[in-house]
Amino acid sequence: MMAHRISAGALVLRDNKILLVRHFRPSIHDFWAPPGGGVEGEEELSAAAERETFEETGLRVRAGAMAYIDELFDDSERMIKFWFLADYVSGELDITANPAAGESICEAGWFARDKLPKGHVFIGPADGQFWEDLKTGFPAPIKLPLRRMLF
Repeated sequence: MMAHRISAGALVLRDNKILLVRHFRPSIHDFWAPPGGGVEGEEELSAAAERETFEETGLRVRAGAMAYIDELFDDSERMIKFWFLADYVSGELDITANPAAGESICEAGWFARDKLPKGHVFIGPADGQFWEDLKTGFPAPIKLPLRRMLF
């Protein structure tokens, strides 16, 4: 039976740079993505995005407009992820306190559009399209098509 998961993430911008974390497990996966993860209990989606950002990066953020609704699947799981634009509030990057060791987060950083890290980079769900969508200010969330998870 396929598991179902609700997840939330934060597209945090500061000085025209986006916050990304690197998930690395040798011979399994190596990719960069904005912080995010599973919603817990009765937690609001936006609160989950803020909590996940703090857990994964040590930064406090404030979630704003919902940017994307992303549907993903693989052979064992179907996930819906809600991506929020978020503002940096406080803190310094610190990946050492993440309670979810299985995520294998080994780095975090701020990246300009033209200075993204090498390898697999997922900027929000719409990779390069995010920067163009950002110009609209996301007056309404953009629903993305169902797609297979790469990792």
